[in-house]
Amino acid sequence: MSRVFAITGAFGVLGSAVARAAADQGARLALIDFAKEPPAGLPSGDQVLVLGGVDLTDANAASAAIDAVADRFGGLDVLVNVAGGFRWEKHEGGAWETWHKLFLMNVQTAANASRAAIPHLKRSAAGRIVNVGANGAVKASVGMGAYAASKAGVHKLTEALAEELKADGVTVNAVLPSIIDTPANRADMPQADPSAWVAPADLAAVILFLASEEARAVTGALLPVTGRV
Repeated sequence: MSRVFAITGAFGVLGSAVARAAADQGARLALIDFAKEPPAGLPSGDQVLVLGGVDLTDANAASAAIDAVADRFGGLDVLVNVAGGFRWEKHEGGAWETWHKLFLMNVQTAANASRAAIPHLKRSAAGRIVNVGANGAVKASVGMGAYAASKAGVHKLTEALAEELKADGVTVNAVLPSIIDTPANRADMPQADPSAWVAPADLAAVILFLASEEARAVTGALLPVTGRV
């Protein structure tokens, strides 16, 4: 039986790339996103469950979504936490709300989805959680305080869950990308060379490895995926 993936933030550029890569491997997919309507080009069909309008900062909503996935497919093997957000803002003159918002978007979504998924993943023969951290959280630069702090929270959640779940055979890892080659990043940095950035498909390939049964010996890893940045 093909493995079941729940992908949060699945309507975005990276989430869509992960969904397509998993579909190419024959996975059954649950595509979860805060946006209500999926973009064109996502996998579709009987082996795909689309759950739009899900606020993963709400623990009850996250639990309902993950349970719906397990009910539809008879279980869950992989949770990929892509959902999150970014804001560049200097601390002086910045809004206190930015810190709260980015914590909710980056840490709380991953924590809520993971908490809901754990009972199902424990029943899998190869349960996996893959989070998306940030290489920019290893050493923060100007304007990156709130974002880096929230992604550092994702890193520590990853490490703590890896320790918590290793006796159950569930691995928990995170990828730490640099700049992902997205239309938004190209628009924000028109003078940069995007060929040095990380292509979404390349990052998805690393995520798919960590989600695979072959990655059973890897847990608690914070894996830099930085291209040539």
